[in-house]
Amino acid sequence: MRETAHETLVSFRGVQKSYDGESLIVKSLDLDIRRGEFLTLLGPSGSGKTTCLMMLAGFETPSHGEIHFDGKLLNHTPPHKRNIGMVFQNYALFPHMTVAQNLAYPLTLRKMGKSDIAERVKQGLAMVRLENLGHRYPGQLSGGQQQRVALARALVFEPKLVLMDEPLGALDKQLREHMQLEIKHLHERLGVTVVYVTHDQGEALTMSDRVAVFKDGIIQQIDSASTLYEAPGNSFVANFIGENNTLKGEVMALEGSELCRVRLHDGAVIQARRIAVSGIGEATSMSIRPERIRLNAAAEACENRLKAKLMEFIYLGDHVRLRMEVAGQSGFIVKVPVGELDSRWQVGDVMDVGWMARDIRALDLLAA
Repeated sequence: MRETAHETLVSFRGVQKSYDGESLIVKSLDLDIRRGEFLTLLGPSGSGKTTCLMMLAGFETPSHGEIHFDGKLLNHTPPHKRNIGMVFQNYALFPHMTVAQNLAYPLTLRKMGKSDIAERVKQGLAMVRLENLGHRYPGQLSGGQQQRVALARALVFEPKLVLMDEPLGALDKQLREHMQLEIKHLHERLGVTVVYVTHDQGEALTMSDRVAVFKDGIIQQIDSASTLYEAPGNSFVANFIGENNTLKGEVMALEGSELCRVRLHDGAVIQARRIAVSGIGEATSMSIRPERIRLNAAAEACENRLKAKLMEFIYLGDHVRLRMEVAGQSGFIVKVPVGELDSRWQVGDVMDVGWMARDIRALDLLAA
């Protein structure tokens, strides 16, 4: 049974981390992790996400601030006394032990009885569908099977919290996508709290209840996957989560509580949702997703319509990306399902593109 979703299990308060005493890898982090949730820490290399996980695991110590786990201060508790499960990218299985012995190891450390250990190992193997492989050694397993063993070992002693550090990074694309769903479904069944680190935004969107997007040691936004994608709070999040088109301009007018008018660099004027702008004359970077853009006749009903020059077709199986030049920018992408592609379209064609005002967001000018 899943535990209460909104009760806090882990709390970071004013946490900072510096390795040299000067530059901060993590800058004054305040974060509550809810009991039973799947929270992903997402960001580029060096953004601080892995450092946060390592501090929670006990492999790193905060330079400042406090970390609480289940109501207890964790800062100086050694890793082996935190009762937290860990899954790593390199599996970290003992090569000289069988699969069953690997699963039994954390139970032996906790001084459980032999019969209890045997039952837990049996349940753990069944949980990851490896019932018949307990006698094998890690070197006799595929990468996906080894990762399942690592997952079962992290869960077999029934921890309240499991930390996963890029656990699928060594797997090929098809197996990685399969394991994403396996881990997600396992979490749904068990209700254990998971904190997952990745730089893969697709992985984060697929698996998580919430995603915390890191940049330069600061959480830029923490929200559900759908909110991050549909309602990014700043330009960094818009560009880091999913595919995104950016148009830059200057705010001409504020319209009501939600909209503004923006003049693009080529003089065209469009209407956008006002998210991170406050005044007339302010420069803004606007975000519009490629699948929200309509072409030619379909663009006629849109509040924003511009002329675009077709520069390139990029075929991707189920859809085609059209690279277009819009308002002087040549990297503007429009997604078109293969079934809707017009065979008459050619590179060099001038077309109408359009989108609704609610679908383009006027944001700040943060660099992606």
